[in-house]
Amino acid sequence: MFTDFSAWWDALLTVQKVYWMIAVPFTLIFVLQLIFSFIVGDADHDASGNIDSAVDSDQGMPFQFFTLKNMTAFFTILGWSGIACVNAGLGNVLIVLISVLCGLIMMVIMSSIFYFMSKLVETGNLDIKNAINKTGSVYIPIPASRKGQGKIQVKVQSALRELDAITDETENIKTGTIVIITEVLDNNILVVKNYK
Repeated sequence: MFTDFSAWWDALLTVQKVYWMIAVPFTLIFVLQLIFSFIVGDADHDASGNIDSAVDSDQGMPFQFFTLKNMTAFFTILGWSGIACVNAGLGNVLIVLISVLCGLIMMVIMSSIFYFMSKLVETGNLDIKNAINKTGSVYIPIPASRKGQGKIQVKVQSALRELDAITDETENIKTGTIVIITEVLDNNILVVKNYK
């Protein structure tokens, strides 16, 4: 079997050998990345630095073109499309142009997929201002006239939250009472009143 491989390898043109040497290792790396993505989860960490500015402003991650996965996909597709072009009998210049173009197209496709998938992810960060005009239920009684804090349960951003609340009402608001949120103070305390 090994002699068959040696004979096959020796019969290849130099350009074919180059494309085979690119296609095989990068295909193996690509398959391993795919397997690890499904088993372990996606962890494409090929850049260091502070990305907090993009995350803090809730813009998400910027469009990433030069990542480890994209480069692996580029060389995988470059190798296989180059082999296909050689087998089709195209000239060397055309082979290189087509294989590089195919690799770049694959990078654009993968970058676009990851970019749009990142837009589907909900951050889970609570914007407390979204609670204004929502109704909730008192969980811990709220003392009257802002004399203390209680807690309410309210659905904000598709999740049930337990948040601190005060009231301007002249009587305490009891557990189980339905209230409406009228204001959010700077310290993220909700101002509520009886829902009528």
